[in-house]
Amino acid sequence: MRLWRWRFALAVLIGLLGGAVYLSPQGTAIEEQFGLYWLFHLRGEKTAPADVVVVAIDQASATHLELPLKPSLWPRMLHAHLVDSLVQTGAKTVAFDLVFDRPGSNVHHDQQFATALERAGNVILVERLDFEETRFSSEQSPGAAPNSILREYTGNILPVIGNAARAHAPFPLQKSSWVSYYWTFRPGGGDRPTLPSLLLQLASADMYAHFRDLLASVDSGLIRLLPAEMNTADVEDLALDLRNLFMQRPDLAEQLQQKISGGMHLDAVQQRIIRALIDLYGGSEVRYLNFYGPPRTIKTLPYHLLLENDGGELDLAGKIVFVGFSAETVSGQDRVRDDYQTVFSLPDGLTLSGVEIAATAMANLLEGESIRPVSPVNGAAILLLLGVGVCLLCFVIPANTTLVHALGMALAGILAIGAYGYASITLFGQQQLWLPLAIPLMVQLPAGIIGIVTLLYVEADLERRRIKALFGGHRPEPVVRDMVRSAGPVHTEGQLVYGACLATDAEKYTSLAETMDPRQLAALMHVYYECLFEPVERYQGKVSDVIGDAMLAIWAAGSADPLLRERACLACLDMVHAVERFNLGRHDRPPLPTRLGLHFGEMVLGNIGARQHYEYRAVGDIVNTANRIQGVNKYLGTRLLVSEEVIKGLENLLLRPLGRFLLPGKSQPVTLFELVSRQSNSHAVQRQLCAAYTQALRVYQTGDQAGALRQFAMVHQHFPEDGPTRFMLAYCRESRAFSVRETGGLVISMQSK
Repeated sequence: MRLWRWRFALAVLIGLLGGAVYLSPQGTAIEEQFGLYWLFHLRGEKTAPADVVVVAIDQASATHLELPLKPSLWPRMLHAHLVDSLVQTGAKTVAFDLVFDRPGSNVHHDQQFATALERAGNVILVERLDFEETRFSSEQSPGAAPNSILREYTGNILPVIGNAARAHAPFPLQKSSWVSYYWTFRPGGGDRPTLPSLLLQLASADMYAHFRDLLASVDSGLIRLLPAEMNTADVEDLALDLRNLFMQRPDLAEQLQQKISGGMHLDAVQQRIIRALIDLYGGSEVRYLNFYGPPRTIKTLPYHLLLENDGGELDLAGKIVFVGFSAETVSGQDRVRDDYQTVFSLPDGLTLSGVEIAATAMANLLEGESIRPVSPVNGAAILLLLGVGVCLLCFVIPANTTLVHALGMALAGILAIGAYGYASITLFGQQQLWLPLAIPLMVQLPAGIIGIVTLLYVEADLERRRIKALFGGHRPEPVVRDMVRSAGPVHTEGQLVYGACLATDAEKYTSLAETMDPRQLAALMHVYYECLFEPVERYQGKVSDVIGDAMLAIWAAGSADPLLRERACLACLDMVHAVERFNLGRHDRPPLPTRLGLHFGEMVLGNIGARQHYEYRAVGDIVNTANRIQGVNKYLGTRLLVSEEVIKGLENLLLRPLGRFLLPGKSQPVTLFELVSRQSNSHAVQRQLCAAYTQALRVYQTGDQAGALRQFAMVHQHFPEDGPTRFMLAYCRESRAFSVRETGGLVISMQSK
C-alpha cells in the first residue's frame, strides 16, 4: 500500500504540473505556437465561406495594368472604378485594407474616389495604428533606468476620403512573430470596434429591424437609445452602444439566444446573422482565428479582373468584399511587406497577408466559427485528470516480466494519449473547441515517463534492499546476493521465497467417488475446480497441485509483502462464495462443501523429483501447516481458517480469533483466525458474533474454566448454529482444556488430523 501511495502522489504531481504550466503565460505561448499548429494541420484545410471574397492587389494585376506593385502608388481613380464595379455586382459591403492617410498624386483622383465611396454607402476603410512612447525617469530611484508609457492611437485618414466612407476602423494584430488572435473591440483604445465588427454590423443592415425587435421582446427599454433605422446611423456609434448594452446586461446574450430558439419566424440565413450579432456583442473581445488554410484559401479575385469586366460577369451579389494587397509569390511578398506568420504559412516562405487575415476574421464572425479555448480553470482540470489517469493506468498494467511490463505501460500510455488526442482533434474540427494538446505531449508525457521509470527503479531497489535485510543475517552472503539479483517473478530452481500457501479439501468426496461413474465424476470436478481456480488466478496466485478433491495454491514474493497476503485472503473469500454458488447452482449434481486453510512463511520453489520426473513445487513446513489448518475446519464447523502470520498488518478484513492450536504432528502452536468477510461487506450479525466470541475467548485464555463456560454458553444462546462456539463449550468441559499451557496462553491441542 505504501508503494501505491507513492504512485498516486506521482500521478497527482504530473497532473498538477500540467495544470500549473497551462495557467502560466508560458503555457499559453506553448499552446498557441505548438498546440494550435498541430490541431490545425491535423484537422486540415477547410472550405472557406462563400460570403467573403478578397480582391487582391497582386503582381498579376500590377503587370496587367502596367503599374508598380506597391499599392500606395496606384492612382485612386482605379479604386473609384473598382467601387463602382463592386456596387454593380451587388456586393453587400466593401472593406479597403489600404491606408489613405496622405493625398494622392492627383487631387482630382482623390475626389473621384471620395465620390464613389459616398455613392456606394457601404465601404469601410482601415485605419493605421500608431504608437507614441513617453519616457520618464523614476523620482524615487534617480539612478534607475528610465520607464516609459506606450500610447496607442489611430492615424488620420485624408478628410476628403475619410468623410466619404461609411465608416473607418483599425484592425490591430499581435505584436509578435506569430498571429493567432485578433480583437473585436480594442482594449486600451477606447474599446473601439475593429474592422470585422463594423463590417458585420453594416452587412446585417437588412436584419437591423429584426434585431431591434428581438431586443425589445426582452426589454422594451433596451432600444430607447438605439436609432430606428440603420441606413442613416453612425455604424461605429451604434456598435459602441450595443457593446455597452450587452456589457451592462451579462445575461442578455443568453436571453436573446433563447428567444431565437423559442420560435422567431426567421429563416436559417437570418438566424445565422442574428446569432452572429449576439455573439459579437455578448462575447469576448479576444477571438482566436479559425484559419481555413494556406494563402488564397479564401476566394481571391485579381484586382484587374473586376476593372476589365466592370463586374458584369462576376457574381458578387450579397458578398462581403475585402480589397488589399495579397502576394502570390514570395518575391512579391518581399517587395511589399504586409504579411504575417500563421499556422498555415507555407514552407517556401509565403504567408497570409493582412487582408486575408481580416477576411478570415470576418468569416469567423459571420459563421460563428471562432476558435474557443477552454477556460483556464477547465483546462487545468482536464490536464490534472489526464495526468493522474494516464499515470495510474500505466501502473496497473499486470505483467510477469520487466520487458512485458515496460511494453504494457508504453502501450497503455500511447492508447490513452491517442484517445485524448483524437477527442481534441474531433472537438476542434467539429465544434471549434480548443483543448490543450502541446502541454500533455511536451511537458506531462516526458515528465511522466521520467517519473514512472524512476519510481519503478526505486521500488525495485527497495525490494532488493528488503530481501538483503531479511536474509542477510542468517543466510550465506553468496545466497543473499543471488536472491537480490533474482528478486521478482519466481522462475529459478530452488528459490527461497516468502509465500502464502492455501490448502483446500472437499467433504464427502471419498463416498462420492465410490458411487459415481468416473466420467460423471471427472465432469463434476472440472466445474468444481473452475470455481476454485478463477479467484486464485484473478488475485495473481498460482495453483501448485491438485490431487483428487484437494488443491494447493501459492502466492510467492521476495519479501513479506502485505499486498501479497491481502490478495491471498481476498482470493479465499471469493473462493468460499464461488463454492456456495456451485453447491446451490443445480439440483442434479451433489454439493461439495469445501474447507480452506491459509498459512504464510518461508518456502522453497523449484523442481522436485529425480531421474526423468520433475515437478515444480513448493516445499517447506508452510505446506504441511496449511493442510493441517485446513483440517481444523472439520472440528470447528468453519470453512476458512488463516494463521496469524497471514493477517498481520492487514485492514478491511473481518476476522474472528479462535485461539492457539497445537496441530496434529506439530510441536509449536499456531494462532488461528476465522476469515469471515471484508469489513466493507460484513453485516451486523457477523460483527456481533465476532465481538461476543472474542470476549469469551479472552476469559478462556485467563484459565477461568467456569467463566469461560458461562461466556461461551451466552454466545451459544444467541448463536446456536455457530460451530466454534459448540466446539469450545464441549472442549472447556474436558479437564485437558486447561492443562496445556505455553508462553502466551492456553493451547488447544488437536490429537488427530
